[in-house]
Amino acid sequence: MPNADNWQGDVLRDLRGTPPPQRAQSHGAAHGHHPAQQQPPQEQPQGQQLPQEQPQGQQPPQEQPQPQPQPRTAARASGPNTPASSAASPAPVAPPARTRRPARSPDSRPVVDSALSGTARRPRQGEPAAARVSRAIRRIVSSSAAREVAEITRTAERIQQPVTTGRQIAVTSIRGGAGKTTVAALLGTAYAHYRQDPVLLVEADPALGSLPLRLGAETLRWTTADLADIVEPQMSLLDVTGYLVQLPDNAWLLPGSQGRIGAMLDTAAYERVMVALRRYFGVTVVDCETLPAEVARVALSAAQARVLAAPATLDGITSTYAVLQWMQGLPRHMIAGTVVALTCTTSRPGIDVEDAAEKLRSTGATVHVLPHDRHLAAGGALRTELLARPTRLAATRLAAEVFQLSQKRR
Repeated sequence: MPNADNWQGDVLRDLRGTPPPQRAQSHGAAHGHHPAQQQPPQEQPQGQQLPQEQPQGQQPPQEQPQPQPQPRTAARASGPNTPASSAASPAPVAPPARTRRPARSPDSRPVVDSALSGTARRPRQGEPAAARVSRAIRRIVSSSAAREVAEITRTAERIQQPVTTGRQIAVTSIRGGAGKTTVAALLGTAYAHYRQDPVLLVEADPALGSLPLRLGAETLRWTTADLADIVEPQMSLLDVTGYLVQLPDNAWLLPGSQGRIGAMLDTAAYERVMVALRRYFGVTVVDCETLPAEVARVALSAAQARVLAAPATLDGITSTYAVLQWMQGLPRHMIAGTVVALTCTTSRPGIDVEDAAEKLRSTGATVHVLPHDRHLAAGGALRTELLARPTRLAATRLAAEVFQLSQKRR
C-alpha cells in the first residue's frame, strides 16, 4: 500500500506527467490542514483542487482504493496519513479532526441552579474587622512585617521551583465534611498564583462534588469520564484546554460530573486521563473521593504527594491517626509523602489542636493546621482577597510543603 507521501504524487504523475505544480499545492494543503480536515470524506478531493482528474486517479487498484476511504480515521491516528499531507511535511498534527471525535457532545449545565442562585448571601471576610485592625497595628509597631515578607518570599521560591515532569498531588479524606475540597481549592489557587506553567485541578469525586462551586465556575460541560474517551497523546495543550473550564491565573478545571446523581468514574478512565494530561501541566491537584474508594486509592498510589484532610475534632483525629498507622505498613514513601491538613471548622475546636498535630506527626506524616476562617466556613466560591491573613499564610505554607514532597518522588 503506498503511503501518504507517495500516493498523491503517483496519481498526479499518471494524470499530468508533471508532478511539481500539484505537489506544491499538496504542500500548501498540508500546512493549512485544519479547514480541509473538517470537510466530509467525499469532499476531500476538492480541498486538493482536483475536481476533474480525481475520478480517473481512482481507477488504478494498487494505489487509490485503500487511501480513499480513510481520510477521517487516518486524521485521528496520525497526521502524515491524511490525504492533505505531502513529503515536505513529514508529521503534521491534526487537532481539529481529533476534537470532533466524540459521538456525543454534552450540553453545558450551570453549576448553581437559577432557582437557588438567589439564596446566597454576600461573602464574608475571613476574620472580623477588629482582628484585622489589631493585626495591622501590631505589624506597624513591631518587626514582624519584615519577617513575614521574608517568609512569604522563601515560600514562594519553593512553590516556583521548575519541574521536569508534571507533579500530581492527590487530596482525600476519611469522611465527608473534613474540608477536602476546600483544601484542594486552596492548593490549586496557590499554585496557579505563584507558578508560571499551567495548573490543572481535577475532580475525581463524581458524586456531586463541589470543587467547581468552590473555584467559582459558572457552567460545566465535559467531565473526567468524557475526556477519557477523547484525549490522545498527539493533542496539543490548546486542544486539551478546549474541554476544560478556564480559571484565573492560568489554571484549568476538569469537573467530575455535571451535578447529576449517579455519575460514575472507574479507575481505567481515571488512569487514561491522568496519564494523558500529565505532560501538559506543571502541577495537577486531584480532589479524590473519600477513602477507601477505589479511585481514591489509585490516585493516592500514583501521586507524587498526598494530602489527607482531617477535621480538628476528636473523631476526625481518631480516624486519621488510625489511617496513618495503617500507612506505616506500606512502602516508606507513602507516609513520607503524606501531609495532613488539620482544618479547624469552628473558631473554638473541641480539642487541643497543637497536641493533636504532634500526635499525628509521631506517625511520620507532616501536619499543617488550617485555622478557622469565616469565609471558608460559609462555603461558596473561594475568594482569596476575603481570606483571613493567617489562612492565606497557612495555605501557602501547606502548598509549598506538599510541592517539596512531590519533588522527591519521581
